Amino acid sequence: MNRILPLTNSNHIMSSDTQALNRAVVDALKRVAAPGGRGNIVSRGLISDVVTRDGKVYLSISVDPAEARGLEPMREAAERAVAGIVGAGNAVVSLTAEKPASQQAPQATQQPRPQRGGAVPGIDRIIAVASGKGGVGKSTTAVNLALALQALGVRVGLLDADIYGPSQPRLLGLKGKPELAGGKIMKPHEKFGLKVMSIGFLVEEDTPMIWRGPMVISALTQMLREVAWGDLDVLVVDMPPGTGDAQLTMAQQVPLAGAVIVSTPQDLALIDARKGINMFRRVEVPILGIIENMSYFLCPSCGTRSDIFGTGGAHQEAERLGVPFLGGVPLHMDIRESSDSGLPCVATDPEGSHATIYKDIAAGVLAALGAGAVPQAPKIVME
Repeated sequence: MNRILPLTNSNHIMSSDTQALNRAVVDALKRVAAPGGRGNIVSRGLISDVVTRDGKVYLSISVDPAEARGLEPMREAAERAVAGIVGAGNAVVSLTAEKPASQQAPQATQQPRPQRGGAVPGIDRIIAVASGKGGVGKSTTAVNLALALQALGVRVGLLDADIYGPSQPRLLGLKGKPELAGGKIMKPHEKFGLKVMSIGFLVEEDTPMIWRGPMVISALTQMLREVAWGDLDVLVVDMPPGTGDAQLTMAQQVPLAGAVIVSTPQDLALIDARKGINMFRRVEVPILGIIENMSYFLCPSCGTRSDIFGTGGAHQEAERLGVPFLGGVPLHMDIRESSDSGLPCVATDPEGSHATIYKDIAAGVLAALGAGAVPQAPKIVME
């Protein structure tokens, strides 16, 4: 049974005002019936975390994943109850999948299939760009892949799900809080025709995100499902690095059409990339392929190639695991400089050699998605 964690602010200071808000939130949640009408969600110990930040209250309700879809009315009731205290649009409630102890499988091979959340209206396919560890250039790859897909005639959005280290605002030269539509739905920022949402638009760049897992999931749920994405063929999700709770829950609760794994050729990075692939396979998310980033260094002065991190490691790993190798991206100063200045190379130098590499990778992603040839119209045909 979960206990109700103290309602804290982002600095973990329990002021008298916070304590009063804590009591008021708990009292409000006691009026929300638990599944089956047996008590309320507080007495049943279903509240796994409650956090407040900047006047907003985030909380998670732990439920049996097999029942998650049918419990949306309970989630909405809890959100309305808390919104009655903090105001409409300031309460974010998410369902966190958790198997009851009586249903825990004795062996890993006997675990039930995870239940993913329903499709997001207006979005045909969602793909994750992930890495087993940080520092491999995942975010730079994600934004250029999104722009490359767009250059191939696909309607694309980009969700920066890296809560602890959001990079897309800097990579795209974007800042400022998103506008609200209808009091709750956020309008994504746009740059180079790309619709973008990131936690980096809501907090200052140097603010540390000292959040527990459930609050991260609540924020991700809000940025995915409470954003006016419009009609998109593909939403590219820049995932947090690693294979922890946030990554696993995203993979379970978001209807992912597939995952793209980013790694360097280095053996150490490939070990972590392998973990990421195995995580997605465990939750039955197709692996669309591996991208080898920083594949080699090309000297801008003399043109000499140097294999700083080794050579061909990701290609060999893809063959060993039986997944597509999507291509290698060089370690080049032009990519670094364009990224730091908020001018990704695919958007600002679309005919350049680096943009061509990303477009080839994007074509491989479309092929892996089962979309066939590069579409002539901006709509991916669902088979």
